[in-house]
Amino acid sequence: MSRLVWRGMAQGVLDDDDAQMLAELIHSRRESLKEQWDAARPKSIFPPRRPQRAPVRAEAIARRRRLAASGPLPPSIAARFTVGEAAVMRVVGDECRDRGFCALSLAAIAARAGVCRKLAQNAIRLAKRYGLLAVQERPRPGKPHLTNVITVISAEWQLWLFRSKGGERRGGGKKIAPTDTKSIRDRKVGVGSTREPLRSKPQTAMNRVRRE
Repeated sequence: MSRLVWRGMAQGVLDDDDAQMLAELIHSRRESLKEQWDAARPKSIFPPRRPQRAPVRAEAIARRRRLAASGPLPPSIAARFTVGEAAVMRVVGDECRDRGFCALSLAAIAARAGVCRKLAQNAIRLAKRYGLLAVQERPRPGKPHLTNVITVISAEWQLWLFRSKGGERRGGGKKIAPTDTKSIRDRKVGVGSTREPLRSKPQTAMNRVRRE
């Protein structure tokens, strides 16, 4: 109707006073309908969420940059995320590496990463879209939902987390004891010989390291 009023004014069907009066009536009608819609909208049974702010913003920024620079992701994957998103991935990756999954709330993840709650949520959604994470929701009708369970499903990221935990130092070789040269020399001397058996020199810490 508002479009028709201003079109009629442009065509000369309505003058300025009539068009202004109709525009005010349309505006008042729109406001009354908005009030009716707000009154009919069901109210949430949960209290409104308070905004999450860092006590010291400079410390949150420094923590965010430090986590992002610590190598939480393989280079090919880290190039897809911003500094704040990479910090969120560091928090999620550490939980999945230590516990096998991440069940922290978005507020806890955001606080550890030094970002806001919305950025943490968007980062997890982006990682899920890339096929890096799997998110299991745990809704409860009429009650606050349980925190989502996040797991790493990317084989490349899982290998990266395994190496960061010290997996590359876990060799599959078996530690073999050094050869007992003293017993071999004693057998060569033989029984009844006047030759004294040779005695091996005591092994120093440096010799043991080199031999191993």
